[in-house]
Amino acid sequence: MTATEGPSATGDPSAAGGRSATPSDPSTAGAPPGAGRGDTVAAVVRQWRAVHPDLDTGPMEVIGRINRCAALLQQAEDAPLRRAGLTRPEFDLLGALRRTGHELTPSELARETFSSGAAVTKRLKQLTERGLVERRGDSRDRRVAHVRLTDAGRELVDGILPAQLAYENAVLSGLDGPELGELAALLGALLGQLEGRLGALRA
Repeated sequence: MTATEGPSATGDPSAAGGRSATPSDPSTAGAPPGAGRGDTVAAVVRQWRAVHPDLDTGPMEVIGRINRCAALLQQAEDAPLRRAGLTRPEFDLLGALRRTGHELTPSELARETFSSGAAVTKRLKQLTERGLVERRGDSRDRRVAHVRLTDAGRELVDGILPAQLAYENAVLSGLDGPELGELAALLGALLGQLEGRLGALRA
């Protein structure tokens, strides 16, 4: 197991090796008070350091925690969205149409939502059947479609957004304002680097 693997289906921290990190865990050295204590990645890093003390496991402490947080947030299923019968990817698609304020092609929606073309096509079909979006053909190119929100779709997005933001605020309630600002800035810097360099790294 590596630190980048998601949590077990049961969410049992023992899946990372049967132990949680302690304040003396070397993976927390130099970190702010409480950082890395009790999370599964700290235990995984400690185990890898014991197996391969010559390797730098630092990247696991960042990427592993990002992946675990993402997996746990996905498991939470975004309660307000679930109540509205939407998945997060469907809401992201509707949100892209709402925040840009104009029609988008399926290809543009794929870029806006970091999704594959096939996934966007499937979601658009479902959302069209629910009367939340509508498509119109391009008068100059029949191969191109333009997608826009219906009135029902716009009302749904505007109605859900406040509740979804309140839900996400509750998820982050363990962090205070300065911590959230610092975390957002650090993640923004990382995301900017990845968006600019990931293609080169894969090559």
